[in-house]
Amino acid sequence: MSKVTFQDGVVTSKAHATKLKKTVGTTLLFFFIVGDTLGAGIYTLVGTMANDVGGALWVPLIVALILALLTAGTYAELITKYPRAGGAARYAEVAFKRPYLTFLVGFLMLSSGITTAASLANAFAGDYLASLIDVPPVPVTLAFIVLLILVNMRGVRESLSANVVMTLIEMTGLAIIIVVAAIVFGSGDGDISRAVEFAPDVAPVAGIFAASIIAFFSFLGFEAAANMAEEVKDPTRSYPRALFGAIGTAGIVYTLIAVGAAIVVPTSQLADSTGPLLEVVRASGVAVPETLFALIALVAIANGALLFMVMASRATYGLAEAALLPQVFGRVLPRRRTPWVAILTVGLATMAMSLVGDVGQLAATTVLLLLLVFISANISVLVLKKDKVAHRHFTVPRIVPIVALIASIVLLTQQTLEVWLIGIGYVVVGTILFLVARATRGKDAPAPVTRDNPQVGRTAE
Repeated sequence: MSKVTFQDGVVTSKAHATKLKKTVGTTLLFFFIVGDTLGAGIYTLVGTMANDVGGALWVPLIVALILALLTAGTYAELITKYPRAGGAARYAEVAFKRPYLTFLVGFLMLSSGITTAASLANAFAGDYLASLIDVPPVPVTLAFIVLLILVNMRGVRESLSANVVMTLIEMTGLAIIIVVAAIVFGSGDGDISRAVEFAPDVAPVAGIFAASIIAFFSFLGFEAAANMAEEVKDPTRSYPRALFGAIGTAGIVYTLIAVGAAIVVPTSQLADSTGPLLEVVRASGVAVPETLFALIALVAIANGALLFMVMASRATYGLAEAALLPQVFGRVLPRRRTPWVAILTVGLATMAMSLVGDVGQLAATTVLLLLLVFISANISVLVLKKDKVAHRHFTVPRIVPIVALIASIVLLTQQTLEVWLIGIGYVVVGTILFLVARATRGKDAPAPVTRDNPQVGRTAE
């Protein structure tokens, strides 16, 4: 594989105009991605993976890590080449100049964020909280979402600063699992052979592919960072470092967690648990208070929900800036300069979606939606390889998006019919909203982003 390099544009340009405040540096961006990745997925989905792949949990995680790194390479090039809010939707517009395709990609992206945030809000009010206090789940869920709206509304720096604290806490929880497993292994207890045993009733290859879908959900989060591009001080420098550093960190932690969980807890016990990492704490015999670990898990869930809502609101704002949603969604608060209409709309939609959803099905549906987004992004980067922009940016060899594209298609073939039907439902809803938006925006819509004019878009109210 060719060496990854930085590429210079043909001329030097001024910084891209934006209404959003540039306050995010490499460190905050790194924690944003780490926090969005090392979240509720690994805390809740280890048991689901154990059903498919037995104790060899690390295998699908390695497969998912490779796909995540490949796709991150694509995003690193696109983000630094076109540093505008909207993420994959913007890239589709620049590459294909098809408003419907642009809208659909962005809609699938923000829908995945809303749906995942709603599921995490329900999870927050679920078993972990019930182990601490007996309260009705629905009011807790709605109050939790209101709190997330307020944090998001206050500002991206405040949201990401809160994320730094919560990320450190949830990483502490994962560190506890790694240490506990090491203590069990070092004392001669546990069973290391379980880490290489596959589920007895599932063919290994089929099990790996099925578990890889769930494992990939655990790595999702790096794509959300694309929607922060207008609020990052130096995208060319910050994004590659934050993306690859965060995904690599997640890969190491997840592998250690997977091996440790398999050694400490019998596979059947993991598969039957909705709190698999809590099972590791219990089975280890190490003096870790269950209430403490439950609190850590709640922080992890809250962090993931916050970051997915931040992503969805920025994706909504980006679609409005590209004239694919009504102009009102592009409004920002005068002082805070946060997209308040988009944030409020995403929050209300999250409340509505919190009334439905299953964790395992949601994970698979989210992966389906984002695999479609990743396919669009990988094709876009190939189409745009010959384009020159007026600033320095990151670039990857062509083989990277090609392999990522093939891998994404393979994972799509592993999805169930039920999940596909849900995805089709999203497309139908998105199409209706697109037609409504086009009718209401009419002739007053700003010029679209194109390959010839990649930075077009409203920059003032």
